[in-house]
Amino acid sequence: MLRKLHRPGLLCLLSILLALTSLSAVPADGGWEPVAEGVDYRAFKLPGPVRAFVARMARSNPDLILDTAIAHGDLMDGLETVAQMAIRYDGSLSTWENSWGARNEVLVAINGSFHDTETGRPFGGFMQSGWYVRRYDHLGGPSGLTWTRDRELFLGGCLSHPEDDQRLINLTRGTSLRLGGLNRRGGEEVLLLTPHFDPFSPGGSGRTEALIEMTRPAGPQSEEGYALGIVRQVRRGEGGIPIPFDHVVLTGSGEAGQTISRSLAVGDVVGISMSVRSYDEACRHPRPQNWGRAYAALSTGDVILREGKIPHWDDVGATTWHPRSAVCFNDEWVFFVVVDGRDDAYSRGMTLSELATFCKDRLGARWGVNLDGGGSSTLWVNGQVKNQPSDGHARAVANALMMIALQPIERSERFLPGSRVITKQATNVYLGPGTQFAAIASVEEGSPGRIAFHLNRLNGVYAKGSYWWRVDFGGLTGWVSNDALRAAE
Repeated sequence: MLRKLHRPGLLCLLSILLALTSLSAVPADGGWEPVAEGVDYRAFKLPGPVRAFVARMARSNPDLILDTAIAHGDLMDGLETVAQMAIRYDGSLSTWENSWGARNEVLVAINGSFHDTETGRPFGGFMQSGWYVRRYDHLGGPSGLTWTRDRELFLGGCLSHPEDDQRLINLTRGTSLRLGGLNRRGGEEVLLLTPHFDPFSPGGSGRTEALIEMTRPAGPQSEEGYALGIVRQVRRGEGGIPIPFDHVVLTGSGEAGQTISRSLAVGDVVGISMSVRSYDEACRHPRPQNWGRAYAALSTGDVILREGKIPHWDDVGATTWHPRSAVCFNDEWVFFVVVDGRDDAYSRGMTLSELATFCKDRLGARWGVNLDGGGSSTLWVNGQVKNQPSDGHARAVANALMMIALQPIERSERFLPGSRVITKQATNVYLGPGTQFAAIASVEEGSPGRIAFHLNRLNGVYAKGSYWWRVDFGGLTGWVSNDALRAAE
C-alpha cells in the first residue's frame, strides 16, 4: 500500500516508524537451535521485510574457539567461497595449544575482510592460527577484530612494528638480522615467508633463501619473546623451496641475500620476533593490548557498537539498506550476523545503525564490527549456507571467520621414524598432514621410502579423515596418507 500513496511526507514518516519498530519483532522460529554444545543458530524474520541470520558461540566453553580462514590457504591464489573455506579447514590441525595436534571441527563460518577483487588479497592485516600472515599498515588506523589464546576479544587500535624489533635471532651464533617484510615479493630486504605466502618460495638467480622448521607458529609479539626454529636448508640461486605447513623461508637478493648467507647455517637454532605496539584509534596513545597472545585477527569495517553505544553515520553507504555482515559480542557470547538485502519482497537489508541496534537490543551485544557486505554476506552453519546471498549464489571472498570445536589429538603407531615403507598406489605428497595443503609431487605405486623424523612429532597424526606420515622418498620428503602406505618386507 505504501507505493500507492502520493504524499511524500506521510510516506517518509511511515518509513521511519517501520524502521524503528522492525528490530523489536519476534523471530521466525521463536528460539535458538543448537548446533553443538555452546553454539546455536537462529533466523529472524522482521518487518520491512528484513531477514537476519545469527549464530552465537559461548565464550566460556573451553572447547570452542575462533579462527580465520584464508581463500585456498595462501595469499597468491585468489578468492574462494565461505563454504569452500569452511570445508577446507574442517578436520585440519589446530595450533590452539601453541603446537600442532588437536583438530578443528568447523561449525560456523562468516565472510570476513573487505578485499581487492582483482588480486584477492584482504585489506589490512591478518592472523591465522597464531601465524602473522599479513602485516598491518604502520599506524594505519584501527586494526579490526582480534581473538587471543586467553579467549579475549578486542577491537584493535593502530599498530606499529618497531624496525629494530622485527628480527631473527641466531641463538647458536649469538647474532641477529632484521626482517624487512612479511609475505611479500621484491625489494632488497630480508623477507619472511610463512606457509600462507604460496606453496613455493620465489627462488631464482641472485636470491638466497633459508628454510626454517618452526616449533610453533611465528606470530606477533607485544613483549620480549620469540618463536623457535631450526635452519634446515640454505640455498643460493636455485629454484623455489616448498614451504611445509610448519616452516618459514627467509628470502633476499643483493645485500639481503648476502646477509642471509653470512648469518645462517644448516642446524642453527633461531628465534623469530615480530614486536607489535598498540595505540588508540587516533594512533596517539599507547594501549595495553596483548598481541603476544593473539591467535586470530582480521581487518574489519566500521565499529558499529562500542560499550553499548552506537556511532552516527552520514555517508550514503552506511545509511542505505544493504545486505550486511557483522561480528558482535558481549562477555558471554560471540555473534555472527548476516542480513539479506536488495530484494524488497524478501529482505530489504539494513543500515549500519539498524544493524548496530539489532546487535544491541535483540542480541544483547555491547561491541560490534561491520564486515564486508553486499553480495559477499554469507553465513555457513554445519554444512549449509543459511542466508540467500544477493548475487543469487555465494560470492568468492578473500577470507572468513569461523567458530570451531576443538577435537583431541589422535595418533597411529603403525610406523616409527626410520621404518621402511612402500606405496600401495600412486599417491600425492603434501606439504602437511592433510589434503588442504598443496601437493608438491606424486609418486607411483610401489615407490620405496622411509618414515622421516619430524621435529614436532606429528608422524601418525589424524587429520582430514586419515592418519598421516612424513615420508622421505630418496630426497623428496612430504606427507602421505596412511591409506597409501604399507610396511616394506
